[in-house]
Formats: sequence, structure tokens, C-alpha cells
Amino acid sequence: MPALRTALLSLALICPFSHADEALLMRPEVAQYLDEVAASQEFDRTELDALFLRVEPQPKILEYFDRPGTSKPWYQFRGNFLVKSRIAGGARFMRRYSEQLDAVYQRYGVPQEIMSAIVGIETNYGRSTGSYRVLDVLTTMTFDYPRRAEFFRKELTEFLILAREEKEDPLSFTGSYAGAMGWPQFMPSSYRQWAVDWNGDAHRDIWGTADDVVASVAHYLAEHGWQRHGPGIVPVNVAADHQLADIMAQPFDLTRSAGDLMALGVQPISELDTQAPSVVFTLETEPGVERHYLGFSNFYAVTRYNRSKHYATAVFELAAAIRQAYTDEVDLKPAPTPTKKTGKR
Repeated sequence: MPALRTALLSLALICPFSHADEALLMRPEVAQYLDEVAASQEFDRTELDALFLRVEPQPKILEYFDRPGTSKPWYQFRGNFLVKSRIAGGARFMRRYSEQLDAVYQRYGVPQEIMSAIVGIETNYGRSTGSYRVLDVLTTMTFDYPRRAEFFRKELTEFLILAREEKEDPLSFTGSYAGAMGWPQFMPSSYRQWAVDWNGDAHRDIWGTADDVVASVAHYLAEHGWQRHGPGIVPVNVAADHQLADIMAQPFDLTRSAGDLMALGVQPISELDTQAPSVVFTLETEPGVERHYLGFSNFYAVTRYNRSKHYATAVFELAAAIRQAYTDEVDLKPAPTPTKKTGKR
């Protein structure tokens, strides 16, 4: 790992360490983690010390996790994304990258508007990718947020391996307050497993190469169950004496068919495949008004990208609006080019 070693030794020589930096390494749980990751992943312990002396904890991000945007009712959450500017931006994104989107669709079966909608919701088509250093965020969450510490500990290790694999300085990566990176906001483990080098330049560049971005999104969805030409969401009614409350209170899974849910009180409004794996859920469409929906395999695949029914519903609604705007040739101005993030910065 010569690139990592050079970066760390350079930092050690030119950057003074503060007492706050040293305090991080003196924490027993941090020292234990560095011992473990050095042994299990064959990192040099001295180099890890040099790296973590440069970590700047970000305690202010902790409050964001206690008030996530997806906790808002649907009628409020929807308004953040189903807006004219984002719809028109999606149509421009589809026009600008039509060749790439079409080719990726042929490979993975994920429609162009779905890929566009996800990039639009995540980073406004690559324009808002986050400015936090990923190493700072993941370290803060691992050691100062017990509720999600196990998850972020894994992501921190994945990130260190990722930086070594990509031959990049770990301190050069920036992302969101959650440590998500690039236009599609992949966590390190998702990047390592699902990111795609679509253009064949030996780099999986989700920070500035549209080919790799849309292919990575589609690959992720395809590997999580996306069905080519499959349905997404349909509204349904439910019987007054339905037996669905316990099911809707459980985490999403696809262990029941639409027919199974119909037997428990779901009443389709339109024709559907009774054998299709399905989930039933509600959305508060107006204050105090809840409506029921069935989500199929493709809806479930999007909830693997972000485990929120609000997020997945927004993806499908924005995608439909983008496709309509694209077809109607709304706002034919070319899409602006997001700032190129060289060196993963």
C-alpha cells in the first residue's frame, strides 16, 4: 500500500498534532479497534496511528440521526422532492446521459427514469454530494453513537480497505454526514460490493463519471431483486375488518404474495398478479388521512437502497414525473455538469 504509506508519512511530517487528536488514540475502544483492524486486514499499526491522529471528530452530526427526514409524514416528505426543478433536472439528466442510461438499461433492466430519480433524490444530480471528510464521519459514528456503532464500525473498516484498494489518501474522500459518497451516495460497503467501472478505465468513479454512477445504481437494484418490466406500487383498499396491522408493523419482507394479502383484507383497485411477492403499507397522504398501497419486488429493491417506504415511494413518483417531462420535452436546456471530484475529493 505505497500510496497510503506515503500519504500518512507526509502528514506525520508536516502536520502538528493537537491534544484533541492524541485524545482520540488514547481512548481504549479506539486503540482496540486499530489493533483489530491492523491484524485482520493487514494494515500497519503505526500508519493507522498516523492516520487517526488526523481525524477530526464531528459531534454535531449526531443530532441529524435523531431527526431523520424520513420521519416526516408522507405529505411533507413528498414536497421535498416532487418539485418542478427536480423533475425538470431529471429530464435534462436523461437527455444529457441518454446513451449511458440506455446502455445500462439494456444490461440491468432498470429504467432510465428510476436511475435518474435516485441520483436526483440523493444529490440533486451530482450537485450536492456532501463536504464532510468520510473518515471523520465514520470515526465519529463508530465511537460516539452507540445505537449504530456496530454498523458504522463495519463501514469504517470497509472504508479503510476501499481507500487502500483505490490507492487514494483516506483523508481525500468527502461525503454526507452519514459517510455516504458520490452522486449515488454509496456507503463504503456498497461501493466495494456494487460500484461498477462501466467505461472500463479501471476506476469505479461515482464522484464524477456518469457512466459509472448510473451503472452502479442499476447494478445495486438488480442485485437486490429488481425485475425488468415489473410493477412498483399500486394503491389498494382494505376491508374494514382487515388483519394487516401486525404485518404492517413488521420490517418489510417479500414472504407473502398479493393473494395472501388479499385473503387478509387487501382489496385491489386494479388487476394485479396474485402470485407476485408483495408488501402492504400505508402513507399519510394528508394530515390524519392514511391510504394503503401494495409494493412489489421493484419497490422492495428500492427499499434496500434506502430502507424507507417514503424514500421508495418518492423514487417511483419522481421517476414517473421525470419520464413525463422527458417525453413532453419540458425545459430543453442542457443539464449543468456537476463539479468533477478529482482524486475522490
